[in-house]
Order: sequence, then C-alpha cells, then structure tokens
Amino acid sequence: MAVRSLQIPSSSQPLPLTSAVFFLLLLQWRNSSTALLLKLKNHHGGHSHSSGPLFQSNRSSCQMFTGTWVRDDSYPMYQYSDCPFIDPEFNCQLYGRPDSGYLKYRWRPLNCELPRFNGKEFLERMKGKTVMFVGDSLGKDQWESLICLIASSAPSTSTQMTRGLPLSTLKFLDYGLTVSFYKAPYLVDIDAIQGKRVLRLEDVSNNADVWRSADVLSFNTGHWWTHQGSQQGWDLIESGGTYYQDMDRLVAMERALRAWANWADSKVDRTRTQLFFLAISPTHYNPSDWSAGPTAATTKNCYGETTPMSGTMYPGAYPEQMRVVDEVLRGMKSPPYLLDITLLSALRKDCHPSVYSGELSPDQRANPGRSADCSHWCLPGLPDTWNQLLYTAMFY
Repeated sequence: MAVRSLQIPSSSQPLPLTSAVFFLLLLQWRNSSTALLLKLKNHHGGHSHSSGPLFQSNRSSCQMFTGTWVRDDSYPMYQYSDCPFIDPEFNCQLYGRPDSGYLKYRWRPLNCELPRFNGKEFLERMKGKTVMFVGDSLGKDQWESLICLIASSAPSTSTQMTRGLPLSTLKFLDYGLTVSFYKAPYLVDIDAIQGKRVLRLEDVSNNADVWRSADVLSFNTGHWWTHQGSQQGWDLIESGGTYYQDMDRLVAMERALRAWANWADSKVDRTRTQLFFLAISPTHYNPSDWSAGPTAATTKNCYGETTPMSGTMYPGAYPEQMRVVDEVLRGMKSPPYLLDITLLSALRKDCHPSVYSGELSPDQRANPGRSADCSHWCLPGLPDTWNQLLYTAMFY
C-alpha cells in the first residue's frame, strides 16, 4: 500500500490544515492537555507516596513498598563474577567501583519480612513457562538481574542466550523456562516513513502479538519520554491521524499508555498471564534532593554516594511520569500489579553505575560531573530487590 507523502512541519504543530480548522483543533488539544496536567499535578498532594500497589495480592497482607533499608551482610544474593549475563553498563564492580557497602542492604517493609529470592524454587514453579520484560533499559536492568538471581541458585543448569533487537532471550534448558527482554521504550510502535521515525501514540500492534504469548509480563516506560536532541527516539509524533514535531511529553506519554492499557484490557488473557507494571525508576542527578548546605553545593550528582537515604518520605520532586502511570492504571478494567518501587529506589542514591561503567572512556570517567550515569543501576544491586518483590507477588 502506498504511503501518503509527509510534509514535515516547521514547528511544534501538526501537518497543514486550514487555518480555521487548525485553530479549533489546537484550542481543543490545549484545553484537554491543560486539564490532564492539572489532574495529574493534583493526584499526589506532596512528596510522600503511600498508596501502595493498585491491587493487593490476596496471598499477602504485606505492605511491601513502604519500609526502610537495613544492613544485611548476607547480601548481595550473587556476585558479578558468577553471572556472565551482565552488560558492561551495569557491571560496576568489574569496571572499578572501589566500594562494596552499597551491596549490603536489604529492603525491610514496615509490617513484614520479604521472603528471600529462591532461584531453584523459581525454576521449579515456572517450568515450561515464559517471563518477559517489555520496556526501556530499566526493564533490561531488571531482566539481567532476574537471570542472574536464577542462574546463581542453579549454576549447573544449562542455559542458552540469544541477544537481538528488539528481543533478547535466556533459556534455562533443563526447565524449559524462557526469560526475555523486549525493547519498546515507549510501549507504542515506532514506524519508519520516508526516512522519519514516527512515534504512533495509539498503536501497539507491531509488537503486541509477541508479548501476549508470555505467562508473566512486566512492562515499564517513562525515561525516554523526556529525551530530547540526539537522544530522542523519534522524529515525528502521530496521534489521531495528525503528525506533530513535538507536544507536551506528559500528554504524549498518557496517550501512549492508554493505548497500551486498552490493549492489555482487551487482549491479555488474565486467567493464564500474570501482568505487572514497574513504577518509575528515579534518577539522582540533583544532590539538593538528599543533601543540604555545602555538600549539595559541591556534589554534582550520584558520584561518590555510598549509603542509602533514611526515612519514608519521597526525597525531592516526585516523578511526573509516575503520576501519569497512576492515572492510567487506575482507569483500567483489570489493572496490572504495580511494582511500586519508586520510593524505595529513590532512597538508593548510592546504587547507580556513576562512572563505573564499561560504556565510558577514561576521559569520561575523569569527569563525573558530566559523565556519571545516575539513571541505571549496578548489578548486583537495586534491581535484585525489584525482583525479590516480583517473586513475592508471584508466589506468596
């Protein structure tokens, strides 16, 4: 089928319409955008986040996402040297991180203790099944954590790794278990049209058939919606048949997430598929979120941080993307289990790769003020706790 010619807009406007029609559509869009943003901003009254998951597991009354980090010398649950599946960007110990105290913390909910992750039990209970993480590099971080947790518990189990785009898969051959990562940073489709990457805010059809076959599905999105310039993953946005160079990023994310939610409500068989959504993973680029006085003035980001924050209140500004996630998931007919890791992760300013990443050059390592990665997480590290929570929600 021929693709109609695209005329690229010269500003953040849709492709040409008559001026009168365009004005009316723009006014309508701005009004709806403003209403949505006001609703989102009012959804959480402060920096605390205590709503918990959207629906509580009927197998546990544990409030898993409110608690504190406690020192535990039995951690980490595996060593980086025992897991060959960790990408260089997450492998902090291999690439020279000098401290290891950040590995010795365990998440303790306020009213219970989490079961320790048991990889052998996971293999036995998930025989012949498929687990799939779908989303951005934070989902990849969690995927690699899970396969390390499982493999370290059963080191003699035969595995087969296949890496590709968008799908990477590790098979535990003796158990018929497949654990995969599907890269889809926005969850909705991106199509190539006349050399332009078009982000389709209402379409998941190119990817969704692959997702639907999994027995356990965990989705995430958030960070890529803020990327601009060379890091932006699209050239044009298509919404409702109209093309835009740009629009309010929260509004775009909300539209895409609603398209994903409609697909999940109508196409995922919840009698056979467990559905999860990973909350927004916070970054630590602003020291004023956790420090005051001269320390905040001299520190530029997470570089050099070696201990968690204390307290049960969210430090700094609550992520706007999480307000969108809350809004959309609450409106679903059958919402996923929300792994509400935003607060507990916000307390871990010490767990990022910083400059200890195989992706950085020596010159970049020498300039942590500009080069430190305070978005992703070291492995072993914080994503192991995300998977301990996933494991608890799945089996307990």
